[in-house]
Amino acid sequence: MRIEAYNQVAQLYNREKTAKAQGFSSVSAGRDEVHISSLGRDYQVAKQALAEASDIREDRVAQLKERLDSGNYNVDMDDFANRLLEKYNALRTQF
Repeated sequence: MRIEAYNQVAQLYNREKTAKAQGFSSVSAGRDEVHISSLGRDYQVAKQALAEASDIREDRVAQLKERLDSGNYNVDMDDFANRLLEKYNALRTQF
């Protein structure tokens, strides 16, 4: 086996890599552009509106406060206990 021939091939291969890399850099010197679709713009608008919206439903809170103040707010203990157990079991199955 002739090692000199291998070295010559390796040198040629490295020259091709360098030439390709230099050619690529001159092509990539152009300007990059980003285009956002109308669906993407709609998504951004919806996301911004959701971020600005309150997490508290003021109308529901006012309604409950009124019922509490007037003494008309009654809680069904069986319903409350069932919902509490459902939440507990759901959390327990996650871990």
